[in-house]
Amino acid sequence: MNNLNNKKILLIICGGIAAYKSLEIIRLLKKDGVSIKTILTKSGAEFVTPLSITSLSQSKVYQDLFSIEDEAEMDHISLSRWADLILIAPATANTISKLANGNSDDLASTVALASNKKIFITPAMNVRMWEHQSTKQNISKLKTYNYELIGPEIGDMACGEYGEGKMTEPKEIVNKLKIYFKNLKVKNKLKAIVTAGPTREYIDPVRYISNKSSGKQGFEIAKSLLKKGFETTLISGPTNLEINKNINLIKVETAEEMFQSTLKSLPADVAIFSAAVCDYKVKNTSKIKIKKQDEINLELEKNLDILDYVSNHNSLRPKLVVGFAAETNDLENYVNKKLSEKNCDWIVANDVSNKTIGFDSDFNEVSIFFKNKKIDRLKYKSKSEISEELVEKIINHLN
Repeated sequence: MNNLNNKKILLIICGGIAAYKSLEIIRLLKKDGVSIKTILTKSGAEFVTPLSITSLSQSKVYQDLFSIEDEAEMDHISLSRWADLILIAPATANTISKLANGNSDDLASTVALASNKKIFITPAMNVRMWEHQSTKQNISKLKTYNYELIGPEIGDMACGEYGEGKMTEPKEIVNKLKIYFKNLKVKNKLKAIVTAGPTREYIDPVRYISNKSSGKQGFEIAKSLLKKGFETTLISGPTNLEINKNINLIKVETAEEMFQSTLKSLPADVAIFSAAVCDYKVKNTSKIKIKKQDEINLELEKNLDILDYVSNHNSLRPKLVVGFAAETNDLENYVNKKLSEKNCDWIVANDVSNKTIGFDSDFNEVSIFFKNKKIDRLKYKSKSEISEELVEKIINHLN
């Protein structure tokens, strides 16, 4: 199936030697049945001509923000609304800076800032420019604004240097756009539940048993699901984290509260149990603060296993159930046993004996265990990157 057929894409071409690749992008998109409108910046026109773009796109090239003719035909707001998606290729350091800081002094930046559509940027610049702190800060800003990054790649550059900053090849860019539209079809109206953070089991009104969990990985997974269009519910134990207002956040404390909130949030297409739920609770919680003593004996009893309950409940079970496991030793044996006993589809596991990943860290290194004994290992990277890869796998599975 061609996911690009009859799509409308606005291509913004900025200055830089990589601008010549934009012509190949146009050719590939037209071959897939895409309607293309193009904005060529002043610096972009130094590298490719409006005539060459028009001959390939079979459409007019827009250049001047203050052109009376262009505004009469299609004003900059209408141009931003016309497209299903906006692609900026190549995206220079200057354009990235403009968008990150809200500047709109030309047609390209004005349309991008006025747009309500998904925007993909494909950076292309010298390696030193890409590695400069200001560029890194601007890219970080754009990611928070929901811009999607394609590349850059590592390789030889036109300036003779070698490193990261090379524009991604046109075929790969077009493939990324195909995946985006493919995912749109799958994720539309799909519902996901994520549990995150620790739970607390009270000894008395001021003391409790808990687990060492910041909730960061679960929160990032919820963000990635929302970003991919899932209707997302996040059931979180006590954390200090903030979440997008479009995510349905349910705050809980105890394992029982998390269990009840999970039941109320079902049915769902996907359930991801990343919370560090206390395995045990105090059998007889004191209603008043227990005074300091030389010794205290606590009688504990097992909490209900939320993952096990949902995985084995025929009428409530989501299409995909993903559990989490944090181990300090013999990880594969414990995880395979858990995968079998809990009847879940996948388990995401990590070795928390490594203090630089997992609890409280912004980074993680995990392995995804599947029922068919296959294992995908996601090497050391940020929890947001781990989440994006996991959600991509979820979408492919649902396909």
